[in-house]
Amino acid sequence: MKRKASHTITGLLATAAIGTSVLIPVQSAWAAANFADINKAGSYQAAVKTLAEQHVFEGYGADLLKPQQAITRAELAKLAVAAFGLPTGQGSAAFTDVGSGDWFHPYVTAAVSAGIMSGDEAEFLPDQPLTVSELVHVVAKASKTDRAALQKILGNAQSQAKASRAEAAYLVVEAKRTAQQVQQAAENRVTSIEAQNVITLVVKFAKPLPKEEVGLEAAKKNFVFDNGLTIRNVPQLMTGTEATYIVPTTVQKEGTTYTLTHKGKQAGTFEANPEKLALRSTQQVTSDTFEVESSLEDGVTDYGNVIVAYRNSRPNPFALDENNQYNGKTYEILSSMRDISVTITPEGGEPIRAGYVPFTQATDGRQAPKFRLPDGQKLKPGTTYTVTADWATLQKNTFVATEKAPLTIEEVKAADEKTLSVTLAEDPKDELFALRSITLTAPDGTKLTADYKLTSRKGQVGTFELKDGALEAGTTYEVAPAGDWAIADSVRVTLE
Repeated sequence: MKRKASHTITGLLATAAIGTSVLIPVQSAWAAANFADINKAGSYQAAVKTLAEQHVFEGYGADLLKPQQAITRAELAKLAVAAFGLPTGQGSAAFTDVGSGDWFHPYVTAAVSAGIMSGDEAEFLPDQPLTVSELVHVVAKASKTDRAALQKILGNAQSQAKASRAEAAYLVVEAKRTAQQVQQAAENRVTSIEAQNVITLVVKFAKPLPKEEVGLEAAKKNFVFDNGLTIRNVPQLMTGTEATYIVPTTVQKEGTTYTLTHKGKQAGTFEANPEKLALRSTQQVTSDTFEVESSLEDGVTDYGNVIVAYRNSRPNPFALDENNQYNGKTYEILSSMRDISVTITPEGGEPIRAGYVPFTQATDGRQAPKFRLPDGQKLKPGTTYTVTADWATLQKNTFVATEKAPLTIEEVKAADEKTLSVTLAEDPKDELFALRSITLTAPDGTKLTADYKLTSRKGQVGTFELKDGALEAGTTYEVAPAGDWAIADSVRVTLE
């Protein structure tokens, strides 16, 4: 006895999976826009148009695509087979409702042979519409992608609701994109690892890393080392290379062999490089901040000079060759200073750890990263300080602290209830706003704190953002620096 048309997904779909294929080439510039109802595809219109132009998704006659109509099993067989390049012309469909003269015969045969669809006893039921769940199941098998991920692509679509032709087109396009990304990521591999100095690796890949893999969180997850070594900042593509990256690490231990695991797979080993970076000098910048400077003349280059990301913002960018040379000169790479610290010791006193001030590595046009004492600590005028680091040597590693006047806040304006524009009396010519805050006090004593938004400085003006609370319109606030990094004489701000 034959079953009725209401079938479960188990009875209709096979469990075997197949591999993906290349994109179907566009056969012509045939205009999918000629379909009078293509706009009814809504947010799925781009996907529908793409597949229609590839003759993967065809209409009813020359004028109608019917994107909102429920997709049938025969239509999905055609769509999946054509979109994913499954082979046709092999075997025959042994179904009583699929004749050799039917337009869908080769596609049903191909879909069944590939294991992405099946019939119900002796019938294929070509005209039966599919649910969203069934659509996802078939496309997941055809594209060899994760079913749960495809379900998320359709958002709030109910799993037992009938799937529309437009939804099917969109899911197929996104599944192809997802499958290609997975395939690309799987094929990439590390081809070499060089410890360029004690805090810098040069890692070569078979091909460039996808954009989503070079964010900080992704990089920390994907680049894992043993023996306590960690990545400090994002890998940066070197100028003049296809897939060679500067990878900043914590300080390597001399005599240690490290293993890099990339995306969960062992990628290679390398020996620690004990070579420290050769810096020129150190000097005071503010009452709690000092800098260490290096020079191209000494064969040390800031990484910003040799990476693709900064080549348009540096005055004289260049590309290093395989031997880290440029114009016959060999360079050591001073990689990102994120999470790096130095030790500063006052004469006759105890050592102090000073942390790197974000984005001060070369923003003043020099290779001179800034370091700041812990909150509340100041450099004492007349005292000699010695700066040392486990990642660098300094040719001149001492300075005598002097009295440094604080920055002067000249004006503060409210852009909105959360954002403030702070103007100094003079351009600090560097990111000296970094990690600084201001306090705003209302007439009733209510206090708000705004923090500097990193890299927002334009000359003497920086943007500060309230972390808790908001400005009240019409209220005038007294402005004061949080700490003594600046002075603000009778500076007020009112949100109009």
